[in-house]
Amino acid sequence: MSPYLAHFGLSEPPFSKEIPDGDLWLPSSKLAVVESLIEALDERASAVVVGEPGVGKTCVLRVLRHQIPAAGFRLTYYHNATLGRRDFYRQLCHAVGIAPAATAGSLFYGLSRHIEERAAERVHPVFLLDEAHLLHQDTLDHLHILLNYAWDSRALLSLVLVGLPELRERLALRHNRSLYSRIHHRLEVTALTPDDTAEYLRMRLARAGCKREIFASDAVVVLHEATLGAMRDLDRLGAHALRETARKNKKLVERDVVTRVIEADTRERDR
Repeated sequence: MSPYLAHFGLSEPPFSKEIPDGDLWLPSSKLAVVESLIEALDERASAVVVGEPGVGKTCVLRVLRHQIPAAGFRLTYYHNATLGRRDFYRQLCHAVGIAPAATAGSLFYGLSRHIEERAAERVHPVFLLDEAHLLHQDTLDHLHILLNYAWDSRALLSLVLVGLPELRERLALRHNRSLYSRIHHRLEVTALTPDDTAEYLRMRLARAGCKREIFASDAVVVLHEATLGAMRDLDRLGAHALRETARKNKKLVERDVVTRVIEADTRERDR
C-alpha cells in the first residue's frame, strides 16, 4: 500500500479511474444529460454530446451504459475516430460481431443488413462514437446514409456522437447539414460548479474509506479555480496534493500545498 494511503487511512487510491459504472458519481447537470440521452434512444433518435476535455463526457456514457435497458438495445462503443471511411466501417463490423468485407461498399452493405436484422429482432442498435470531432470528413459525409432506411421513413439506428465543442461547429457547416439535420438531440456536458467540486472530492474520498474532511475549504476553492471543474484534472491534482500532505505528516490538505502542487503541474506541462 502506498504510504499516503496508510497516512490518511484509505483502502484504495481515491482518484483512480477504475470505478464500476454503478458507482460513478455525477452532479445533477450531468445526470440530466444522461436522462436526455435515454429519452433520445427511447425515441430511436440520434444525439450529439459536446464538452471541454475532462468534464466527464465518458463518465456520462458509462452511466448511460449502466442505465439503458439491456433488453431491446445493442450498444456499441467506438473511440478510434481517426480512421478513413473503409477502416472505420471495418472496425464497426468487428465491434458488432460481423465479418468485414473487402470493399467499402460491401462493408457498408453488411453493416446496413446487420442493422435491419436487429430491427426484425426488435433490438435497436446504438453506436456511441467517442472523440467524434476527429472523424475524417469522408466518414462524416457518409454517416447520414447509415440513418436512412426505407426511404428515410424508419429509425433503425441511433448515433451518439461525442466530442469536443468543435464537433458541434463542424456539424453546423453547410456540407454536413444532411447529418446534422437528422440529429435532433444536441447536448452539452458542462464543468463542475464549486459546490460540485467539493462534493466530488468528498465522494471519492468516502469511497476509499475516508469519512472526514481532508481538503480544507479554501484548498477546494483553489483546486476548482485551477481545474475549471474538470474532473480528470481534479483527480490528478487531488492525488498529488494528498501525497504532498502525507510527506509533511499533516492530516489536512491546506491551500498552500494545493497551490504548490498546481504550480509544479503547470511547470511540468509547460516543458
